[in-house]
Amino acid sequence: MKTIIINAHVISPGVEIRRATVVLERGKIKSVAASKAGEKPSLKVGDTLVDAKGAYLMPGFIDVHTHGALGCDFCDPDGNAIFEVSKAKLQEGVTSYFPTTLTVSRAELIKAAKNAKKYADAGMPYAKIPGIHLEGPYINVKCCGAQNPKFVRSPSVKELDAIRKVYPVVQISYAPETKGGAQFAKACIERGVVPSCGHTGAKLAELMPAYREGLRHMTHFCNQMTPLHHREIGMVGAGFLIDDLDIEVICDRIHLCDDMLRLIFLKRDLAHVQIITDSLRCSHCDDGYAFEMGGLKVLLKNGEARLVEGGNLAGSTLWMGDGLKNVHEVTGLPLKDLVRCTSWNQAIEHGWGKQLGKVEKGFIADLVLIDKKTWRPSAVFVDGIQKM
Repeated sequence: MKTIIINAHVISPGVEIRRATVVLERGKIKSVAASKAGEKPSLKVGDTLVDAKGAYLMPGFIDVHTHGALGCDFCDPDGNAIFEVSKAKLQEGVTSYFPTTLTVSRAELIKAAKNAKKYADAGMPYAKIPGIHLEGPYINVKCCGAQNPKFVRSPSVKELDAIRKVYPVVQISYAPETKGGAQFAKACIERGVVPSCGHTGAKLAELMPAYREGLRHMTHFCNQMTPLHHREIGMVGAGFLIDDLDIEVICDRIHLCDDMLRLIFLKRDLAHVQIITDSLRCSHCDDGYAFEMGGLKVLLKNGEARLVEGGNLAGSTLWMGDGLKNVHEVTGLPLKDLVRCTSWNQAIEHGWGKQLGKVEKGFIADLVLIDKKTWRPSAVFVDGIQKM
């Protein structure tokens, strides 16, 4: 049995086909071919026909940094929260994501990992979670942003291993300037965990020992890291100077101004840029929604989630597709160039680049159809199965 998608405007890294027929079989893409208007494929009993009606067909989005949605957060003790978040991410066109923790207690991190396992054991009915992203707790207390300084602590391989025993950890954001920061990066690499520089006050020289040990990722670039200065380029400068650093970018036009988005996407190698949402439980919620994040009070107002005390930005309500649209509008770059930043780059970094992140024969059939007018998903396929 096959699923045949017709009249699709395929957007894949380096590829654009304005009218295409895409065949899915046994969880993978069997073929991608240009077609003519009115051309109809032959169907066999059991085959499913999906008319894209000219919508964009893109690789399913991979969000490596997202905390929650629909009033739920990954760190909620309620085991149903991750099901709700996964459902919301699927609605956004995200087919795989890394549920991301906050800087909280060890017990809360273990509980979050147990909830991830519960979701996996249930067959991952919505978006897939190949592993979790620990944002903290090993950060610089002076660069907490919306993280709770009460729970900041020094890097601990023992604690990391305890969490990994419950559920895979695929990425960890920490401050490399902390004591033992370089050795911690090495330990992460040895365990298959991507170490990322985030919530950091490091100078360039303080980053380099961890870089030499394999650190190649920066968490929400420009936000909560040392800014560019003409006598010390800091972490923002490092993100522009060091070519092989993979940088996360929140493209909501709030966390970064349009000019910074232009600077990043026009000057950086797009192979090392990853669009993220950093979305919170207030994503999919209305203005005025109030909540707590790691014990800190947050209010959603005018589309911005900020700490009630101090006013720091706490994350976003961004959808991945909107982030892609924003960058396309701001930079004018072709979607076929930008789309790699929503999935393929993430897949490459985590070792899946030969099977995930492209609309191409032989790749896993994780796909999203995006309406050109609304930029909202009209259909989402996970392992070739239409789930929305």
